[in-house]
Amino acid sequence: MSSSAKFWDKMAPGYAKKPIDNMESYETTLAKTRSYLNREQRVLEIGCGTGSTALLLAGEVKHFTATDISGVMIEIGEDKAKDQGVTNIDFLKADVFDERLAPQSYDVILAHNIIHLLENIPQVIARINELLKPDGLFISKTACLGGRMDYIKPIIGLMRLVGKAPYVNFLKVSHLETMVLDEGFSIEESGSFPEKSISRYIVAKKV
Repeated sequence: MSSSAKFWDKMAPGYAKKPIDNMESYETTLAKTRSYLNREQRVLEIGCGTGSTALLLAGEVKHFTATDISGVMIEIGEDKAKDQGVTNIDFLKADVFDERLAPQSYDVILAHNIIHLLENIPQVIARINELLKPDGLFISKTACLGGRMDYIKPIIGLMRLVGKAPYVNFLKVSHLETMVLDEGFSIEESGSFPEKSISRYIVAKKV
């Protein structure tokens, strides 16, 4: 098991109980994402956590596959789906490179609050492109900490040494958008809400 998977396994019980920091922003993200979904689509989410977003969106689509590298997160998600009676969703302990995920199988791939926690972002975006059907959508929301939050880098580094923080990539919006474009996408929508938020919402189409 990777160190990242171990970290998120340890964090999962507390993460599942933690309230959403900014409910208004979260609801806006859900509404924007719903506007791109329909009942004919097969959707994949990477970094689904305990499945809260997946379960809220599953009813909008034909089938939803929710993945995470943390087996504990996945178990919590499966229990929530059972309790809520959501039947068109599968939870899978996997990263985006898992061979069980077949190329050109998905109409939409979601990556909310996960990209900035990855070390190999260009490779991940390229793999997302591979998994999407022609004209498929890659919808992401990513904390872009570069520039404004550089001062916390040493703190994150120290916290990682004692197992209290995950890897964090200090991205700038321009860098993130360039990587998306370079890996075979056009950007259909890009913005932050509220306007000064550090998180960037991007909708990109496979070209």
